[in-house]
Amino acid sequence: MKRAALAGAALLLSTLAASAWEPTKSVEIIVPFGPGGASDQMARTMQAIIQKHGFSKESFIVVNKPAATGGEAMMEMKKSKGDPHKLITTSSTIYMTPLATKIPVSWHDFTPVAMVAQDEFGLWVNAESPIKSVSDLAKAAKEAHPPLKVGGGGSKREDELVSFGVFSELGAPISYIPYKSGGEASTQLAGNHIVVETNNPSEDVANWRAGLTRPLCVLSPKRIAYTAKVTGDMAWSDVPTCSEQGLKFTYNMLRGLFLPSGVTPEQQAYYVDLIEKVTATPEWKEYLERNALKADVRTGKDYVDFLNADEAKHKDLMAKAGFLPTN
Repeated sequence: MKRAALAGAALLLSTLAASAWEPTKSVEIIVPFGPGGASDQMARTMQAIIQKHGFSKESFIVVNKPAATGGEAMMEMKKSKGDPHKLITTSSTIYMTPLATKIPVSWHDFTPVAMVAQDEFGLWVNAESPIKSVSDLAKAAKEAHPPLKVGGGGSKREDELVSFGVFSELGAPISYIPYKSGGEASTQLAGNHIVVETNNPSEDVANWRAGLTRPLCVLSPKRIAYTAKVTGDMAWSDVPTCSEQGLKFTYNMLRGLFLPSGVTPEQQAYYVDLIEKVTATPEWKEYLERNALKADVRTGKDYVDFLNADEAKHKDLMAKAGFLPTN
């Protein structure tokens, strides 16, 4: 009887394993921004890891849909209800674009898969700038006539929201200049065309290494953990937090993935398992360190709870910044 029971259990497990859902054709990873940006880099890193380790029998293809600040990609996902062969990468624009534009879509129309990291934000100045601290920045901004030029990637996106949060607290008006990308904002800072910029580490690290820009401080509650030298004498962990210099405002950006709505629990579980495998690889950990991302993997209720709280935080800050439509 015992042997028969064990054999029956083994047969059941075998049947369940055989019936577990897997993709039956290529999977699209939709990036709601152009090639080369941080979201694109994340998607292509995942694609390479999946292929290298043979995590899927089917191929994964990165598709860029940058129109309408991610709105085009989000609308396509909404129209793809029930399609388990499409994923979308996300940042905080998953809340900001619908709130700012009133397009008829939100993350609630999708199936959460996983949060994979949080992207740090920092305040950056030209390498030759006399500004060495947040107090120096506050003084320069208050004394500037015309207002201090602050650059960032995009309009009514994370960079402008961060700029609003920082300079509202400092009590200084600014002239915010939106650029097509964080990389372009970094180039403008390196050329002294703006005084300060808000940026992710991955978008400014090349100019920092080249001695053209430098991080004033990071906006996360804690210092970035990575201790390997980025320049001759500094690691990310050597960069102080802005809060160490008296600034209360903090900001980190979501990095995560969703499926369309209407997929089955088995299909959702497949991608959750896949992402957990991807984020456990040495290649993923190297990617996180190279881009100074904060490791933070959340699935299920933990991910949904984060999304709800983060959306509420963004809605409140956007209302204060005047980013929400009035009618």
